[in-house]
Amino acid sequence: MLGDRWSLLIIRDMMLRGSRTYKEFLNSYEGIATNILADRLRRLETHGIIATERDPSDGRKLIYRLTPKGIDLAPVLAEMVLWAARHEETGNQALVREMQNDKERLLATIRQRWAQARPQSP
Repeated sequence: MLGDRWSLLIIRDMMLRGSRTYKEFLNSYEGIATNILADRLRRLETHGIIATERDPSDGRKLIYRLTPKGIDLAPVLAEMVLWAARHEETGNQALVREMQNDKERLLATIRQRWAQARPQSP
């Protein structure tokens, strides 16, 4: 499930760019096709990596959020970004430097952002 490029890019965009809407994923630099995006979002939800909720400002739209299981992928994704940066050019040198300097702080920030985004129980 995580072996395909698009699922990893969706998770990356959620963790590192804060993407939460279908439109934000669609506008990602890599240019994912709508049918592939819809399929990968369904798969990630089925596997418990992401969850959806209705957008409070427009009930027709969905907001995607990482689940605790999805947030647990942050260290794996960070290592993949660092590995890629060692072996090829990357467009986001600032992020790579931040990871190299204090990866644990960055991971804590990611965990905190998504923990705060979780819906509160009534």
